[in-house]
Amino acid sequence: MTGDTPVHITAIYRYPVKGLSPEPMDEATLAPGQTLPFDRAWAIENGPGRFDPERPRHLPKINFLMLMRNERLAALETRFDEESRTLTILREGKQVAKGALETRLGRQMIEQFFAAYMPKSELRGPPRIVWAAGHSFSDVAAKCLHIVNLASVRELARVLGREIDPLRFRANLYVEGLAPWVEFSWLDKEIGIGEARLLVFDRTQRCDATNVDPATGERDLAIPATLMRSFGHSDLGIYARVTRGGPIRPGMALEPPQG
Repeated sequence: MTGDTPVHITAIYRYPVKGLSPEPMDEATLAPGQTLPFDRAWAIENGPGRFDPERPRHLPKINFLMLMRNERLAALETRFDEESRTLTILREGKQVAKGALETRLGRQMIEQFFAAYMPKSELRGPPRIVWAAGHSFSDVAAKCLHIVNLASVRELARVLGREIDPLRFRANLYVEGLAPWVEFSWLDKEIGIGEARLLVFDRTQRCDATNVDPATGERDLAIPATLMRSFGHSDLGIYARVTRGGPIRPGMALEPPQG
């Protein structure tokens, strides 16, 4: 805790399609061993793929379109309708593509857009929307939530001498009321949010995707290098598995580990 500010969740985000824009959530229900509902449920395979929906397995992110190499993705805004599973893509506020991700025609509409939108030099073949029931295209194999301490972001911003949009770190939960970096002491410990319980199991090693401004798509910072030079590590954020489910929403208290 920092001063008199209680530790609490300030925002919840999911990323229905890996590599595309976040969707803020007013509430969510956590389930044991699962991600946020529809978080990284789809991905855009870059050319002839290795992902088999009949035998889904975790693959390195280099198999998919991603911000680390494809910063042009950040210039797009996406909206996901959960009921119809429809993805709408906007650029500069104007709709440029729309398709229902669970229909072949809908996926083709999205795939055709990315085939035309992405530089040919960045494509290894026709883009393909991939999905499998219960699978998550997270950067880590475990189904989990990614949590970022906003105080740690501010400490990094202090070193850089400029503000940093926390959305660069593509977290599911943003947390306020902690000292910088204290979250790293939570490894192998349990945290609580209302009825829910989550077991922290790893720190988040940052990649060059964080160098891309999520608002402009410009590669304007060197965040992993700055972290290493200034703090002796390239980590910001933690991963946690849900061990007991329950509803969560922004504003709810987060209970740090006891002891």
